[in-house]
Amino acid sequence: MTINKLTLYNFKNHAEMHFALSPQINCFVGNNGVGKTNILDALHYLSVGKSFLGNSDLNNILDDEDFFTIEAEIRNEDSEDIIKILQPRESKKVIKKNDKSYERMADHVGYLPSVMISPYDSNLISDSGESRRKFLDSMISQTDSSYLFDLIQYQKTVQQRNALLKYFAKNRTWDKDSLEIYDDPIVKSGTKIFEKRKEFVSQLNPIVQNFYQIISGGRETVSVKYESHLLESYDINQPEKVFRDLLHENIDRDRMLTYTSKGIHKDDLLFEMNSVLIKKIGSQGQQKSFLISLKLAQMSLVKELTGKTPILLLDDIFDKLDDNRVSQLIELVNQENFGQIFITDTHRERTENVVKRINEESVIFEI
Repeated sequence: MTINKLTLYNFKNHAEMHFALSPQINCFVGNNGVGKTNILDALHYLSVGKSFLGNSDLNNILDDEDFFTIEAEIRNEDSEDIIKILQPRESKKVIKKNDKSYERMADHVGYLPSVMISPYDSNLISDSGESRRKFLDSMISQTDSSYLFDLIQYQKTVQQRNALLKYFAKNRTWDKDSLEIYDDPIVKSGTKIFEKRKEFVSQLNPIVQNFYQIISGGRETVSVKYESHLLESYDINQPEKVFRDLLHENIDRDRMLTYTSKGIHKDDLLFEMNSVLIKKIGSQGQQKSFLISLKLAQMSLVKELTGKTPILLLDDIFDKLDDNRVSQLIELVNQENFGQIFITDTHRERTENVVKRINEESVIFEI
């Protein structure tokens, strides 16, 4: 899949922008602060319906305007589609495909898979488990249309259970039967999410290891491991029973804490080097190499599972990586046939040199 045309209206700092895009490499060059990353964020919106920076939709409307629009012409193997995202200031976001609105955003996610490599990736190593769970959920959602629906259902039910726990504490009352009404929906959706996360990470890990060996020259061993409360007493024959028992065993603790303390909403990914967390022993260069390996593995696995080649968004990475790692990244991009690529950079000459080494059709846009 390739994006042929991109149009932005009132998106962040761009009042109106039109791009006729190359099917292979597209570079956006200009000084800091001109909005290069915002263009990549618009492409991310087309993929998953939201900002990769975590901004609320309303905050992405240009000051003093009433809406933003992102529109793209996208070529499939045998057809062209128009995807349009409209966010009015006074009503909810609308995503349309060929003028027909999606009933649920989950129905759109996976249509145009994408992978972003940016300076913000370092947060995956340094931040809490929440950022890594979101990253994992984003990867799986692009490969499994039902996963996002199960995730939304699970999160909604846990929120309702937590609200009831807080109500009991505030009003000094207790009704165990009322709380257990939420067990079935939590267990059913949560177990499906757990199984899919476990399987996805088992597929992802060897691909990460392979890319890291190429990039690092094989000096260290890295791994991606899945951590979950359900793994502690996992029974392949009765996975739902494990989750149900977990809720029952912790009901008194949940009552005291006034929230659901155990479940897949506490899952995490462990990024390890030589069996130790990489954030504890990895140098800055090793961590960068790991993150690039992780993102390239994501791209490879999404491609394998969906048959679609994700678009690759490279945000300001040439300022953050040394020449050796840039060379390794470019070589891997060449070898893996990663499809349509979008690059931002502050130096046109450097960008032109990088593009020449990739040896594909390209367009450079001055922003």
